[in-house]
Amino acid sequence: MKGIAQCAEGDPINHYLMIKSVTRSVASNNKPFLTIMLQDVTGEIEAKLWDATSEDEQVFLAETIVKVEGEITTFRNKKQLKIRSIRPITDADPVKKSDLIPTAPLAVQDMMEHINQCIFEIQNPKLQRITRALVKKHQEAFFEYPAAVRNHHEYLSGLAFHVVSMLKLAQALAELYPELDLDLLYSGIILHDMGKVIELSGPTATSYTLEGKLLGHISIMSNEIAETARELEIDGEEVVVLQHLILSHHSKGEWGSPKPPLLREAEVLHMIDNFDAKLNMMNRALENTKPGDFTEKLFAMDQRAFYKPLFERKVSPISSDV
Repeated sequence: MKGIAQCAEGDPINHYLMIKSVTRSVASNNKPFLTIMLQDVTGEIEAKLWDATSEDEQVFLAETIVKVEGEITTFRNKKQLKIRSIRPITDADPVKKSDLIPTAPLAVQDMMEHINQCIFEIQNPKLQRITRALVKKHQEAFFEYPAAVRNHHEYLSGLAFHVVSMLKLAQALAELYPELDLDLLYSGIILHDMGKVIELSGPTATSYTLEGKLLGHISIMSNEIAETARELEIDGEEVVVLQHLILSHHSKGEWGSPKPPLLREAEVLHMIDNFDAKLNMMNRALENTKPGDFTEKLFAMDQRAFYKPLFERKVSPISSDV
């Protein structure tokens, strides 16, 4: 059976899916309805449950596994699932949550070893101590959480996979541009999104916490760096420069950064982050697109739809050797 993200318009649906999020709204006829985001390991799709009852609102909650029958339709050039029937699973249904949760393509232990090796390679003792302390403090969540609620690396362990990919990019760039401070880049990359373990609610059915909505991961991690430096009795320019990398990694105020990049490594960090995030978005969309077709419009890519050539080269799966 095809995964939900691989289904095309008109395809019948008889799938087990997990509810990622639910939003209650009221239609023009004053009747309530639920907008349900459903997912399996291949991706997610939006569905509407019309004329929702109060019982529906109590039953269909985030992280609930459901059996859905219906068909794939499109609305404003985006696929939707038209629900004909939906029910929570019972003990008799042959499915569990782990069957439906998208997960990073590398094992957690492999990613942990790669990140720890990069920390070991940081020669600046102040940067290394701060980075090591914060990884240790947030280790469990850091290797479980997604990198975002939507758009890029929005799957289990996506945050760590995003970081590992960026570390590899930094290492390759440093070979071409040896003048780059790899100590600073490694520290900035490992810490740049770590505030998301506080900004986001958890590894599955992820939403924003109160701290996430009011503070955001950028200011959260800048404060954590300052606090960790005080606890370790570390001062000096390294602390301020590392904070700047975090504060500027989105580059522009309208993208969430309080400061633009004002160091070479800060600009490189932003470019690496942007490159990996956008490539991940395109890859996931193209994986579920037939050769000769366009992807759905990608919101974070200026609503562009990307074409998948008929002659596209086959790519081997990611190796566990990081």
